[in-house]
Amino acid sequence: MMKILCIGACSIASLYYAQTYPASAIPENLKKNADVVVRKDFTTIQINKIDDIKYQYNKALTVLNKDGDEKAVVNIAYEKGDQISDVKVIVYDESGKKIKSYSKSDFGDYANNSQGVFYSDSRFLSLTYTPVQYPYTVEYSYQITDENTVFIPDFTPFSSTNTSVEEKQFKIINKSGIDLRTKIYPSKYNYASVIENNNGTEKVYTYKNVPAIDEINLLPQPEKILPKVSFSLAKFNLEGKQGNLTTWSDFGSWYYNSILEPVSVSTPTIKAEVAGLNLQGSTEEKVKKLYQYMQAKTRYIFVALGIGGWQPMLPDEVHKKGYGDCKGLTNYMKTLLDEAGIPSYYSVINSSSSDISFDPDFPKMGGNHAILMVPTEKGNIWLENTSQQMAFNHLSYNTTDRNVLSIKKNGIELINTPASSAEKNREKQILKVKLNEDNSLTGVGEFVYTGSQYDYNVGFANLSPKEKNEAIKKRLDVLNCEKIEMKNFVNDRDNAFATYNIDFKANNYSKNAGSSVIFRAVPIFTNSIYKTEENRELPFEIGQSFEDEFEINFTIPNSFKIDEVPNDVNLISEFGTYKLSFIKNGSELKVSRKIRVNKGVFPKEKYNDYINFRKKTISNDNSKILITKI
Repeated sequence: MMKILCIGACSIASLYYAQTYPASAIPENLKKNADVVVRKDFTTIQINKIDDIKYQYNKALTVLNKDGDEKAVVNIAYEKGDQISDVKVIVYDESGKKIKSYSKSDFGDYANNSQGVFYSDSRFLSLTYTPVQYPYTVEYSYQITDENTVFIPDFTPFSSTNTSVEEKQFKIINKSGIDLRTKIYPSKYNYASVIENNNGTEKVYTYKNVPAIDEINLLPQPEKILPKVSFSLAKFNLEGKQGNLTTWSDFGSWYYNSILEPVSVSTPTIKAEVAGLNLQGSTEEKVKKLYQYMQAKTRYIFVALGIGGWQPMLPDEVHKKGYGDCKGLTNYMKTLLDEAGIPSYYSVINSSSSDISFDPDFPKMGGNHAILMVPTEKGNIWLENTSQQMAFNHLSYNTTDRNVLSIKKNGIELINTPASSAEKNREKQILKVKLNEDNSLTGVGEFVYTGSQYDYNVGFANLSPKEKNEAIKKRLDVLNCEKIEMKNFVNDRDNAFATYNIDFKANNYSKNAGSSVIFRAVPIFTNSIYKTEENRELPFEIGQSFEDEFEINFTIPNSFKIDEVPNDVNLISEFGTYKLSFIKNGSELKVSRKIRVNKGVFPKEKYNDYINFRKKTISNDNSKILITKI
């Protein structure tokens, strides 16, 4: 008790004798590209035993402009059963003079139920300060006690752009007698480094004077640029379930026995349901029929309940209610396969636009999504169970090119999801268009999408005809469409491709030049603006590989002849390739265009090379064709 009182007393003293944080004391290099400067961010974690961990937070940040207001909102996330104490907030003006102070009673208490969340045990306290001038500083501190010791957070300088750090410290005091493993992941680009001090049961990690990352074009995710320190207790507690995290095998056995097996319960109704489907054919055919059956009778709703939000709903609940989150739907699908005698494995993954994998050498609780893996003689089948429209054995760009924790009875196996190559992420476009004497363009088009480009188009399936037309008009705004209609949209959920046709009329496509008319070679092209940067400071990332193949068949008016066409183009670079060719046939002109772009993180020195490559592709898309009146 005395130790706890001392911690509380120290916290009060810390605030009472706090610095005043005048904005004038901020180093100039930390103001560059920053909306917010973190003046101090001290976290002390004390692990007392396997089910007792205390967090003490003390943070002060200076908001330089209105774009930083959102980062100054004090949010304290907590779970049911957590104890929050010693909550204090002080606001200072530009000179460091105290403006106002707040306590826990001034906070609002909210359910952490964002859009799509049906129910969750997660909540948060929130306090928003409305500034009258800039800059201003918000200093706050609080203490939280938790019984769950499996979620020790990573230590990074920051997680968002336009934030800089004067000093950030992470102290971890281990009094539990349990081995605490740590691992430092240095910045691959030397953007910042962590200072480590290890004194037996006390470890201190510090970042100092870390400049802000600006929100620039093709910026990699911050986790790919910044260093971090990870922590993991060899033994842990999660909602009364204690386990071992020494190896992935140990953790997987705990996960299977404590999280999954208690809810891997079938029922006579589910058994009869599967039997009634009369499954026949190959394993793949059986899995497909079961998967599409599951899609037709369920929908996605997030439910963060059950052992810290990690345990799935019972299959019978999903069956009766017709909904579930990624955990519940994946577990339900697994149960259907079990009843069909088909083995499958519940798999945890980091689902995000940045392809983040688990470290094979550092077991740690993680992941934010669940999918299902079904091994077959022909290879693994991957099932995304949260979408009613997603194709069979297709993973989106948020889950490809990374590994998963595949949970098995005897442990975890780290398995890679399929790679998302340019050849898989394709758009095929065939246009038949007629150039009219009033400078308009009328035509029809056929579009086919696969891979990640399928992901971008499958959403059309949920739209009404009117909404489809509005959406495609907005997407093809490079054409000045007087009218446009999408027809025959097909989401092929057996083969993972989307296709549709369009009829359209676009005004002012061509321009008169005396007795001649000029028009561009490629009607539908990207109108992105690519700018070189002479002082690029960070690497750049092309997030997805893709390949686009266009065939455009122009018919010109009978009273004109094709006079001039551009030369064929063939560009080759490490970032991709581009080809453009022209074939004349009387009053018809066939234009073929193919572009391939390769994903990857590239050094800053090559940024302008990539920009120049894309500028050339856009310039060639805009190549002009000349027709002359006969």
